[in-house]
Amino acid sequence: MRWILLLGGIVSVLSLSAIPARAQWAVFDSANFGQNVMIAARELQQIDNQISSLANQAQMLVNQARNLASLPLSTLSTLQSTISQTTALLAQAQNIAYSVQSVEQQYQQAYTSISASMSDSALFSQAQTRWQNSVGGFEDALKMQARAVGNIPSDSGAMTQLVSASQSSTGALQAAQAGNQLLALQSRQLSDVIAVLSANGRAQELDRAREAAAEAEGQAQYEHFAQHDAYVPAAVSVFNDGN
Repeated sequence: MRWILLLGGIVSVLSLSAIPARAQWAVFDSANFGQNVMIAARELQQIDNQISSLANQAQMLVNQARNLASLPLSTLSTLQSTISQTTALLAQAQNIAYSVQSVEQQYQQAYTSISASMSDSALFSQAQTRWQNSVGGFEDALKMQARAVGNIPSDSGAMTQLVSASQSSTGALQAAQAGNQLLALQSRQLSDVIAVLSANGRAQELDRAREAAAEAEGQAQYEHFAQHDAYVPAAVSVFNDGN
């Protein structure tokens, strides 16, 4: 606009100071000159508007690039490794595994197949198996508790990194990715809680089953003993006196 006003002033001055030209001089058309100046000014204004528009578009692209920038921090491999270790520890369950088929088969053999027709050695063998299952269940529970507690320091470090990355994120995508990784960390911690609860519950249920089977074993031993004939007193010769 300053250029337009300046050019307009020049045109006005030239128009007022124009002297009638002689026949042999070139005629200066001030009106045409002023019109050309105004057209040039408007074109300059349009170019300036286009430059401003391009600058705004460039800034918009910069903002979009920030929003689409990926988070440079990833804890996925660490979380997957920890979950794999917990899963491997669960797979090492002693005697009775975390499998429906295994539970049905081994529970039937050691806990519900007690009868008076079994021999004393068979009853003792089953009782020893049940005792080993209970001891192994409590050992597995202790291992799982130790694993969950051992994961706390690494979880704390990962949480600190993710919160810091979220707070210093430059765009929406980085903030969202940091939030997703925090949710993944919470899910992994929840899997530890489930594993510990499962191991504890398994140990307690095995011990309860052992106690119930012990009662059934005592009943079977009593019935087995009751099958023998009662004692009948009789005379016994201690010394052969020849009579």
